[in-house]
Amino acid sequence: MRILAIDTALVNCAVAVWDSDGVGVPPVLFCETIGRGHAERLTGMLGEAMAEASCAFSDLDRIAVTTGPGSFTGMRVGLSVARGFGLVLGKPVVGITTLAAMAKPFLGEVQTHPVFVSMEGKGEEIYCQLFGAEGVPRSPAEVRRLSELSETLPPETRFVGASSRRVVEAVGASTDRILSEAACPDVADVARLGVLADPKQARPVPLYLRPPDAAPQKKGKIARL
Repeated sequence: MRILAIDTALVNCAVAVWDSDGVGVPPVLFCETIGRGHAERLTGMLGEAMAEASCAFSDLDRIAVTTGPGSFTGMRVGLSVARGFGLVLGKPVVGITTLAAMAKPFLGEVQTHPVFVSMEGKGEEIYCQLFGAEGVPRSPAEVRRLSELSETLPPETRFVGASSRRVVEAVGASTDRILSEAACPDVADVARLGVLADPKQARPVPLYLRPPDAAPQKKGKIARL
């Protein structure tokens, strides 16, 4: 299966092109940490990645895209582009959460413990999800306060994500259990999960765990652009 993976949900703008039937052939990866401006960079990056992979868009079998949690603007950039390509090409588009993609390298045969993935939220809040070692989610993707975690995590849990140090401190665990403090997923793992995903279930829709922070516009005021 030839798959195009796109991740613009967080600070990275990243693209992977991978032929899962090519034994031992790694994905072609392009990734830049830009914070903002995903829309301006993504189009050029897609062209560069497809050219490097010697793959025409019409050769693709599937498109995968991160759905969040992440920035409202960033998520919508990737989702809009992925769904647009899917519509034009007549190819299935699957959505992969950033939390699942971050957990992917540490599940399966790599190690035998549950993995708790977390990323920074507001104040004492984090965006998080617990996965069993076999890769099956044990909790939904959700917003949690650090003070709520100690009673809900199995004692053998390992930790992944940018909030891991705050989490282990909150639950009284050793920092030795931190497997990664990466703030973003590897887009290659988005591609790998995309190959396995069921298009009927992994829908390419944004995963919003909290409403936007924009305040209601006051009557009579014109919003600044």
